[in-house]
Amino acid sequence: MLSDVPASVPVHQQFSDLLRYAEAAQRNGFSHIALGQHFLYGDLRWLQPVPVLARLAAEVDPEVRLVTNIVIGTFYHPVILAEELATLDVVTEGRLIVGLGAGYRPEEFGFLGLPTAGRGARLDEAIDLMKRLWTEDRVDHEGRFYRLEGGTPHIRPWQQPHMPLWIGGHSEAGARRAGRRGDGLLIPPGATRDEIADRIRVMREERESAGRTFTTTPLRRNVRIEASRDEAVAAYARVAGDRYRTYARRGLDVYGSHDDLVADFAGMVEGHAVLGSADDVVAELNGLAEAFPVDPIIVRCGWPSMTADETIEQMELMGRRVIPALS
Repeated sequence: MLSDVPASVPVHQQFSDLLRYAEAAQRNGFSHIALGQHFLYGDLRWLQPVPVLARLAAEVDPEVRLVTNIVIGTFYHPVILAEELATLDVVTEGRLIVGLGAGYRPEEFGFLGLPTAGRGARLDEAIDLMKRLWTEDRVDHEGRFYRLEGGTPHIRPWQQPHMPLWIGGHSEAGARRAGRRGDGLLIPPGATRDEIADRIRVMREERESAGRTFTTTPLRRNVRIEASRDEAVAAYARVAGDRYRTYARRGLDVYGSHDDLVADFAGMVEGHAVLGSADDVVAELNGLAEAFPVDPIIVRCGWPSMTADETIEQMELMGRRVIPALS
């Protein structure tokens, strides 16, 4: 999982670093490269995932998958997004996995003149319409949010019937949406083991009630490797603490309240962050894979406060000490 960066970093350096990360990911045995999305993000910057992933596809071997983690589906008309994503699947030669979410930052909805209310229902309708645009020759649609008459799709995805769809979400509603409409739930990095079990149960129930088979689902984890757990906790607090507190200020309080994160950062991340020696990280990731039907595990090694060299050092520790030992 690639990181956003401070807006003070020159944009050409951010792009150069993205190319370095892609090379390091492939060299160290990572199987997926994922990139997120925000708009008018202020002091931090994401380069938009569709054009970036199109470029990164040319930098890595065919077995490496590219993931939008996530595209905020409620911010697009589904006709536009369906064609953008189908094109990206063609450009990546069928290596795209589409992660979609409903969004959570109220200010982004305000910037775009969209209501936050009903965003889940808007995403549901958009997903249903996009699937039709990827698979049907003519599309007529009359819904709550979108209307289309006589649509004749002209771009088919490389993958048939369409790209795998991973649905992002922190709540049970997201798990239900993934079960009904997706191929996986992007279980967020702040989920505890109890929450992982609950979200998988909900998703499995939804899939089975719809006559669909459940196999595995992706899981995100934040990782820091140091010589010992205490050193890893201290390093993680240094590089990620401000970001956690920013998430809380901006309305994403799934990691805990801002005040709690200030008072006891180590205690608040104890149940979800994977911190310690390489052996500790191997044991935790293998333990998650043994306990739950999760695949792949998407790890975040970098944070906006880290330099590219620091991030790549963590990726190389993963490649040397962790990835070869995963079962």
